[in-house]
Amino acid sequence: QVQLVESGGGLVQAGGSLRLSCAASGSIFSFSNMGWYRQAIGKQRELVARIFSGGTTGYADSVKGRFTISRDSAKNTVFLQMNSLKPEDTAVYYCYATRSGDYVNYWGQGTQVTVSS
Repeated sequence: QVQLVESGGGLVQAGGSLRLSCAASGSIFSFSNMGWYRQAIGKQRELVARIFSGGTTGYADSVKGRFTISRDSAKNTVFLQMNSLKPEDTAVYYCYATRSGDYVNYWGQGTQVTVSS
């Protein structure tokens, strides 16, 4: 069973930075892509950023230029560096991984990010 363990959330003032980590229980190259979704209160879950096994990345328009997704394959970990945070970035952030071949999705437990104005 794949496990994704997130860390790094917290409370930060607007303009500040946070780095989220997502550690997978197996090799991250067994996944076709990994990334982060977020869900704010009263809103639908939205894709924030993802990285494919070949290294290609993608971002939501709302975070382009501010967030950067990266990985450390030796540690089976994906990171989300969040800079210039805004109050509207406040949400629970969920790490996900899509397994190669059958495209089964796995999810982390979620980590709260709160940005105060």
